[in-house]
Amino acid sequence: MKALIQKIKRFLLWIVVAFFASTILSVVALRWLPVYFTPLMFIRVYQQSKADQPLTLHHHWVPIDEISPSLPVAVIASEDARFMEHHGFDYKAIQHAAIRNLKHPEKRKMGASTISQQTAKNVFLWPGRSWVRKGFEVYFTALIELLWTKERIIEVYLNSIEMGEGIYGADAVAQYHFHTTAAQLTRAQCALIAASLPNPRRFNSAHPTSYMLKRQNRILREMRYVPKLPFQE
Repeated sequence: MKALIQKIKRFLLWIVVAFFASTILSVVALRWLPVYFTPLMFIRVYQQSKADQPLTLHHHWVPIDEISPSLPVAVIASEDARFMEHHGFDYKAIQHAAIRNLKHPEKRKMGASTISQQTAKNVFLWPGRSWVRKGFEVYFTALIELLWTKERIIEVYLNSIEMGEGIYGADAVAQYHFHTTAAQLTRAQCALIAASLPNPRRFNSAHPTSYMLKRQNRILREMRYVPKLPFQE
């Protein structure tokens, strides 16, 4: 019996070692390698197939210097104003969201997910709200903040995030929603893309609603207060 227990312990230890080794190596590799596919892309294709819909996946990886400098500013203004200051988790935003959710439980839950957290989720994980997935999100967020630069995080974020039905990343949304390239996106278009990010499958930046146009104007105002990003100097 003791021998069996020892074998189980060694087996579990190897699982833990393999997990940490493989995840750390993958994060190190993606510090330089382009991210051509994400779990969400495959999930969306599966959902389209199951619903007998045309299979749609538009994604073109482009380096950060081929993306309009207004786009990172717009998403930071909209999604994560303290992106350059925090180390993956915005504790002020978490506290604010927690207090608001406790005071108004009848309203839709407010989140406090940072760009780093969204990048970790998009690249390494699957959609969901379980505590297990959240735990993995915390782990991968800490890893990319430790092993990547802020420039790399925003580059991967802008290339991997869902920006429409079957559309992923800055260059694909630029082509299919604005008939241009990521580099040629205007400041107003970047703000409109950022306005769609809370729910890009519902809010179409190619056909903005009045609500989206209001968000666009607010983001354009807030973009003026985003400090110049070091990698844009």
